[in-house]
Amino acid sequence: METKEAKRKAKAVVVGGSIAGISCAHSLIAAGWDVVVLEKTNSPPNGCATGAGLGVDTVSLKLIEKWTQQPQLLQQLSLPMTIEHEQTTDGDKKIAWTLSRDEHFNFRAVHWADLHNLLHSSLQRDVVLWGHLFLSFSISDDKTNVKVLAKVLQTNEPVEIVADLLVAADGCLSSIRETYLPDLKLRYSGYCAWRGVLDFSNNENSETIIQLKKAYPDLGNCNYFDIGSDGHAILYELINQRVNWIWYHNQPEPQFKGNSVTTKVSRDMIEDMYEAAENVWIPELVKVMRETKEPFLNAIYDADPLNQLYWDNVVLIGDAAHPISPHGARSTNMSILDAAVLGMCLEKWGVENLSSALKEYQSIRLVVASEQVLFSRRMGRIKQRLPLPDRDLFDHMAASQEESKVLHLSNIPYFNHIPSILATDCNRKN
Repeated sequence: METKEAKRKAKAVVVGGSIAGISCAHSLIAAGWDVVVLEKTNSPPNGCATGAGLGVDTVSLKLIEKWTQQPQLLQQLSLPMTIEHEQTTDGDKKIAWTLSRDEHFNFRAVHWADLHNLLHSSLQRDVVLWGHLFLSFSISDDKTNVKVLAKVLQTNEPVEIVADLLVAADGCLSSIRETYLPDLKLRYSGYCAWRGVLDFSNNENSETIIQLKKAYPDLGNCNYFDIGSDGHAILYELINQRVNWIWYHNQPEPQFKGNSVTTKVSRDMIEDMYEAAENVWIPELVKVMRETKEPFLNAIYDADPLNQLYWDNVVLIGDAAHPISPHGARSTNMSILDAAVLGMCLEKWGVENLSSALKEYQSIRLVVASEQVLFSRRMGRIKQRLPLPDRDLFDHMAASQEESKVLHLSNIPYFNHIPSILATDCNRKN
């Protein structure tokens, strides 16, 4: 059997320094691999004012605590979301009422930048190469290694790294995936997300916050989903007196500049959004939107499920492996789980059996990812009141409590499922 010392000679290059890539670094290092992460942005997003809140599930929490060895910090950075509250709003009468509640939700709410900082700061300093733009890769004729070419953006200096494995964690627009699947295109959902984070730490007793907490009494312990005449909204609280909100708005596909699905927006676009919100949501929610600095817009895309997640010395994880719409709270959680499963497969098989390791990774993650992508797509269309071939539009104004249970996130396939290869790790106490 291969020794731990021999395994440590294996090297991986991870392209993408977002949560998927950073999680992969943790998992592969724990498996005895040397890891280099290439990230084109110049520095970690510490103190990032914009960005999004995340719902982190119990499986991800256990994995993060294991990697960082700082469970108390993760608790301090997040708030419980033990309740999923589904409601609807009558935009004309400006009233809202409950459709359904799941009081066994068991997620935690965390800001993207806070989670990223925790994961990144738990790595050694030289693991992530900031300001390094991935350019290309090539696989040796005998399939024993992969050569990665990158560029240091500050100096334009080329960098060449030879490794045993290339991990594509470069997001839904993955250039590495495009090498193998050039015909795979992202699918526009039919709607975009206006989103932002309101920081009320300097004004916690403002009329806006007082009225908001009256309208949403379980804030701080609840994920609110609100279905209206024009899309649906999400509202929950983050640490340090911040409120995360999202409004999914049906509209034609926007034209973004560059290789991105997220953009800052003009003042006129923001004002138009405010006016539209006045016709859909209760005043308490609209005031939160109006008082948020730098709301931003991202188009919602996914892709039809892939049939393959690896080729020779290249493997996909995170949004590169399964572009998904956000309605199952899965994107970040799937990325973390991908990373953990990949690490355990590599540790189990060793670098000498790389193909077997990647084959097992694919066998564990492919079916789960496929089903969750399709479920999330369907959930989005139900909540946006967009047509589906096998059911009528969801009638949010007349739906019963029983009918509204279709909206629960716990319906997603493999909800809270722990793959057997991770069972021991996830059930082990720190």
